[in-house]
Amino acid sequence: METELSLRNITKRYPGVIALDDVSLEFNKGEIHALVGENGAGKSTLIKIITGAVVPDEGTIVIGDKELKSLTPSLSYQMGIAAVYQELVQLESMTVFDNIFMCEYGRGENKGLVLNKKRLREKASELLAEFGVQIDPDAIVGSLSTACRQIIEILKAISQNARVMIFDESTSSLTIEEQEDLFRIIRRLKDIGVTIIYISHRLDEIFELCDRVTILRDGKYVATKRIADTNKMEVISLMVGRELKEIYPAHDSVSDDVVLQVEHFSGPGVEDISFQLHKGEILGFAGLVGAGRTELMNLIYGAVEKTGGTLFINGEEKNIKSPADALSNRICLIPEDRKIQGCFLDQTICWNSCITNIREISSATFVNRRLETNQAVEFVKKLKIKTPSIQQIPNNLSGGNQQKVVLAKVLAANCSILIFDEPTRGIDVGARFEIYNLMVSLVNEGKSIIMVSSDMEELLGMSDRILVLHEGRLAGELKRNEFNQDRIMQLASGLLEVNV
Repeated sequence: METELSLRNITKRYPGVIALDDVSLEFNKGEIHALVGENGAGKSTLIKIITGAVVPDEGTIVIGDKELKSLTPSLSYQMGIAAVYQELVQLESMTVFDNIFMCEYGRGENKGLVLNKKRLREKASELLAEFGVQIDPDAIVGSLSTACRQIIEILKAISQNARVMIFDESTSSLTIEEQEDLFRIIRRLKDIGVTIIYISHRLDEIFELCDRVTILRDGKYVATKRIADTNKMEVISLMVGRELKEIYPAHDSVSDDVVLQVEHFSGPGVEDISFQLHKGEILGFAGLVGAGRTELMNLIYGAVEKTGGTLFINGEEKNIKSPADALSNRICLIPEDRKIQGCFLDQTICWNSCITNIREISSATFVNRRLETNQAVEFVKKLKIKTPSIQQIPNNLSGGNQQKVVLAKVLAANCSILIFDEPTRGIDVGARFEIYNLMVSLVNEGKSIIMVSSDMEELLGMSDRILVLHEGRLAGELKRNEFNQDRIMQLASGLLEVNV
């Protein structure tokens, strides 16, 4: 196949760290090429070098027949390289067609004339139709969903004759239907000869979509495999540098004891939901975006006031009105958004890991610094948090290590009922495996877990039972011997009647 982009002997050093160490790889024209590795493997640095945001210390970049020592963002874009990131930068107050052709304004035929604006709108309509996209070219971008806005970024790149497109965790905020639309468009880009570099922690996406996969580990090139010639376990083993026999550790710790009973819970986004959680159980919650899963967890945790319903802990009725009430009743929440709600990014790991049990390590108004330090060190070791010091702030850590700091903060509270809301979103496979092992060790100790997840494989692999929500109501319950991905999706989509 014809090579579109080559990286030869790329090295990038930062103080105390070699982010990329003599990395060489090739991306072929018209292929979908996955780039995978644990957090800190070098993926982000590599993408920044390709897009011109970072200058390599050594090596060359070859685009087509042009060999370069480095790129700038402007030169990268001129040479046909475009990226669609998780966080989109767009003119939110302007129209779809304005955003698609923003680079054209002030050039060529587009000098502010009304007729030229009309022509741009027509061209945008033609481009939308070509890719089968139902978006109004006159719509204001800020009013659109994340999926629609990603598509606009793709079309903007196509309008500039992009030859290489980079997708960085582009499905993390999409529904399953939106993900399928994105995949359809990516496949269409491949058909017209665009080279796709696809970055995702979700291996099921990579095996569904991609042609080849390159693995990085600790800043080094490990291997490139054809998807048809490999499997998930081999890719995971190459990523983490050791063989993993299974991603989802087995457990059989569920007892008949009911530790949490929710009866007829109602509140914002949730209506008349009842369920039980057993001791030693991992109870999964499935549903599409907007189904009410996070809303239900916030009601249980007391973060949002319920409008109706009753909650029992170990058979005793409790009126939980705040997170403080929840913690005092040994219920804790690992929230969906670790950066905003999960931990204090500008406080140290030591501070975060001790804040929830500060009274236990304090005397009167004084914190026992020795106990504080010992506890923080213990959690860093137990959770394998990669950090130079317990005085490091989480804002400087990778996503997986930030999540582990959240877990340390929660575990310090010594709760018996733990709510995990999207526990592994945006986290690499090695950190996922460690979190799964932690969850299993917790239920083996007799604790109970509620797990909300949009990752179907995670739900099926970790749950003892799965409850499915649809539009704020409970749509169905599946025991482990009834687990079926199609049935879960039918329940989540409202295609099956409520059976509980």
